[in-house]
Amino acid sequence: MRIIGVVLGTTIAMLILALSVGLAPASAESTPSPSPSPSGDFTSTFTIGGLIRDGDTPLEGVEVRVEGQGFDEIGVTGPDGRWVVPVPEQGEYTATLLPDTLPEGVAPRDPDNITRDVNLSTTNTVNVLFPTGEGTVAQNNIAQTILTRFIYGLNFGLLLALGAIGISLIYGTTKLNNFAHGEMVTFGAVIFFLFGTSLGIPLIPAIAITLVLSAFTGYAQDAWLHRPLRKRGVGLVQAMIVTIGLSIFVRYVFLFFLGGNIETLDTGLTQNVTIGPATITLASLVSMGVSIVMLGLVGLFLTRTRVGKATRAVSDNASLAAASGINVDRIIRIVWILAATLTGLSGILYGIFRQVNWNMGFQILLLLFAAVTLGGLGSAFGALVGSLIIGIVTEVSTVWIPNDLRYAVALLILILVLLVRPQGVLGRKERVG
Repeated sequence: MRIIGVVLGTTIAMLILALSVGLAPASAESTPSPSPSPSGDFTSTFTIGGLIRDGDTPLEGVEVRVEGQGFDEIGVTGPDGRWVVPVPEQGEYTATLLPDTLPEGVAPRDPDNITRDVNLSTTNTVNVLFPTGEGTVAQNNIAQTILTRFIYGLNFGLLLALGAIGISLIYGTTKLNNFAHGEMVTFGAVIFFLFGTSLGIPLIPAIAITLVLSAFTGYAQDAWLHRPLRKRGVGLVQAMIVTIGLSIFVRYVFLFFLGGNIETLDTGLTQNVTIGPATITLASLVSMGVSIVMLGLVGLFLTRTRVGKATRAVSDNASLAAASGINVDRIIRIVWILAATLTGLSGILYGIFRQVNWNMGFQILLLLFAAVTLGGLGSAFGALVGSLIIGIVTEVSTVWIPNDLRYAVALLILILVLLVRPQGVLGRKERVG
């Protein structure tokens, strides 16, 4: 065991060295990406913007979605009618006017032509025009917008499911709420950025390296932290506080090496794919396919393999499982490794969906817990259902409410569902007393 500890310690030291070599220069050489400003009064290396008016009257609060190169951001017009979205690099993008954000009585002059192709290959700044006039938004545009947001929500829900299933498996076997799970998401995105983008390693090997290192973090957390705590009889509340401390520590380690920059993952899959009224990148389409395949494999693992059945037995009743001859500590170790691997993959896909920053996992941690709670605590399949509900609701809700409130709507749905069904969608009623 001492030799194993030395080997694992050396591996961690090498990983920290790789982070310092690969990410520190990136922080030093690049400048933080500015946040979109309604009035467009900042400078940026590459920007897409424009002016939206009704005749001579500037329109405030109108939203334009800019997508492409693995990038997805919304610009909002200011009091002067101007909107600006900084983009990470040159290339081809699409700018789409969101007609539901136009004031009442104002609509696009051509409701069927609200998307513009933008080419930043030869210039740093492009202005896009969206002519408007009197009238009302066509009803079929609302339906198309909802379908578009549904597709994005499905993608978001699937990648959330990979991380939420990890939380559910850990809770099911240990009854521990792991508040460091968000940093496991960030770890997957940051490591993939290091090897795939900074070091230029091809896509598949970079993913493989990321998943292996993610699996190692799961092993390390259980072997060096949580198993010793269990052996010493530390309570669940104290163990949960430990995970909060670990979360804060790791998050600021990421900030130290990555800086406050927002980075874009280079997958090479930048082509746009049209699905009905929606235009998404090939990377997003592949992300959805990978998520579906991995979730299917997890389902087969839990239902068809001996280890998977043992995992479910431990989740149902650890004491009875131990009395039946199941090595509970070994199952918990496997669960930690599997959960960390799935969460690392979730981080890669979320980095493609929303870009990479030091705080990205913490930003969706509540959504992950909401998905697990909504589906039913300890149920992997419930976590999948809850994630799909959360993902679709957060994206579709932006048709009617401001983009910044979409996560609040998801948590409101969680509260409403739990008032009706406290055990969650697929959870089991438990007798108390």
